[in-house]
Amino acid sequence: MDMKAQFFTINSVPAVLYGEDSAKGWLFVHGQMGHKEEAEAFAQIVSPKGLQVLAIDLPGHGARQKEGGEALTPWAVVPELQAAASWAKARWSSFSVRANSIGAYFSLLALDTPDKALFVSPILDMNELICTMMTWAGVSEDQLREAGEIATDFGQTLSWQYLNYVRRHPIHDWQGQTCILYGERDAMTPRSTVGAYATRQRLPSYRTQNTGSTHPRSWQHCRPGKQKTCKICNAG
Repeated sequence: MDMKAQFFTINSVPAVLYGEDSAKGWLFVHGQMGHKEEAEAFAQIVSPKGLQVLAIDLPGHGARQKEGGEALTPWAVVPELQAAASWAKARWSSFSVRANSIGAYFSLLALDTPDKALFVSPILDMNELICTMMTWAGVSEDQLREAGEIATDFGQTLSWQYLNYVRRHPIHDWQGQTCILYGERDAMTPRSTVGAYATRQRLPSYRTQNTGSTHPRSWQHCRPGKQKTCKICNAG
């Protein structure tokens, strides 16, 4: 299916809008190592229903990989997502969010409750995740505080500034229609964390679809060839 795609910028951030003109749409937020064009697969599902999909490249990703500027940190991402949401809300009467992995965390941090939320492998408790990664790396809070940053052998850099930001800035209390797709072997977001999030947020509509996969493979579930059988994508 040919998909109308409009490429532009929002406050100098590369953006793409998929689908024909509409009063309703989704903001797609990619995860680490992702890019805005990942939204096209989701747009192929929801565009025939009369919805548009907006996506931006987060810092250091997609068209911004060679910028050498801001890293993928919440203090850099939050204002960009808020600008994208403001752009969308000025044009749409219905605003929903589809987010992957850390993109879900950034969305919960930056945005007020949307009409709908579809999360794939979401990071729902960033403090818990950072503490878990510190355990994997054998790093104590005192060591991280003293060093500031510590590189790990599993590809992530632990940051005392990042941990402090997470603790000072709780995620928003979304209480709308939310669907979550996660993998049963997802070490980033264990099942207990997903359940605790749903209970804590008192979600009136909470569904999970267990793919039996790990964290990164769950993202693949909603890429080309998989969307038509995905209950989460088709909830749009």
